Amino acid sequence: MDSVARSTLRLISKCQYCEEFGEFCILARQSSRSAVLFMVRTQATTKSGRPRPDSRRQAVLSTIIEEHLITGEAVGSHAISERFARATGWSSATIRNVMSELEDAGLLEQPHTSAGRIPTDGGYRYYVDNMLAWATLSENDLSAIESIGAGQEVTARPDRLMERASHVLSEISENVGIVVWPSLAENRLKQIRFMKLSDSRILVVLVSTSNIVHDKLISLDEEFTQDDLNRTARYLNSEFAGKTLLAIRSEILALMKKEKALYDSVVRNAILLCERSFEDEDSATAGVFVDGASNIFGKPEFANAEKVRDLFRTFEEKSRLVKILNECVTGVFADSRVRVLIGQENVTTSLKNCAVITASYDLGSDVSGTIGVVGPTRIEYGRMMAVVNYLARFIERAISSGASLH
Repeated sequence: MDSVARSTLRLISKCQYCEEFGEFCILARQSSRSAVLFMVRTQATTKSGRPRPDSRRQAVLSTIIEEHLITGEAVGSHAISERFARATGWSSATIRNVMSELEDAGLLEQPHTSAGRIPTDGGYRYYVDNMLAWATLSENDLSAIESIGAGQEVTARPDRLMERASHVLSEISENVGIVVWPSLAENRLKQIRFMKLSDSRILVVLVSTSNIVHDKLISLDEEFTQDDLNRTARYLNSEFAGKTLLAIRSEILALMKKEKALYDSVVRNAILLCERSFEDEDSATAGVFVDGASNIFGKPEFANAEKVRDLFRTFEEKSRLVKILNECVTGVFADSRVRVLIGQENVTTSLKNCAVITASYDLGSDVSGTIGVVGPTRIEYGRMMAVVNYLARFIERAISSGASLH
């Protein structure tokens, strides 16, 4: 495993579980790339200083999850005994009994008869919901995220920001980074402009209230002067600014049914131009940026070639990815800024062995996008949740600073 994992093991061996059993245990992870503090809720000790049963179970579960993260192998009782060698009330028999209790509770499983234990999806879920209270990012992680916004190109063309965000996310996580920004149909119109080109072509520039800019070339049989186009744009901006493309199209269709609209040149031009400008936009797929799909190679969880192919097909189907991330954002575990789906909690078959960690970023006007990390269930949950959350807030700041998303 890499230096991050080895550093994690070294520092967690100093865990307060090994020295005392107070109300809380702080697990510190620090390396050149990450410094994440996890507050792990435990039960109080007995008067004799020995850990209570619940405290023991949480200590063993946490140890097995952290060891498994580092090695990728099943964790035996001997490894746990070494961790708690100096602690009171941690005999080998006690540890084996606690491991059996966790297995009976569905939090651990034994992959082979002679092997140790590994966490189940339920074990990871318990760990995420009950043992990870908060996390802070290292300076290196923060610097990597902040560097996304550097450079004039990103300021001028913030679609580059989304592309770089997915790349940095994949590099930090060493898994797959995904950034989704909403389709134009989901946005509200801020401004529309028309520019006359040669060969009866017209450049349509749509700007949303969240500063997403969309260019489209249309061709019409009818000739328009630039003055015609300017008058039509002023009419549309005054009548429809702040409305979604879907609502505008609906109102334009209603206008087409009114006979008097045919005698108003501005309205008639608006109908003609909007009909072509908005064509297919109401069903357009959101923009999706995926990076780091090759990171899954070499991970033992993805040794099955057929499962890898299925996973890659999922990454290639952009509309399917949007649906998957939306399910994560709005699903049963969507009660916080960061959402986590673990293994079998994923609806998509190809993600049944994966963890999907997502967060939304707000673009204003009730429009939001999504970012996420996809990797094996054996992932640094605390650190990745902190990374995803911070990156989502960073994108919000970048967009609100006045950059337009082209």
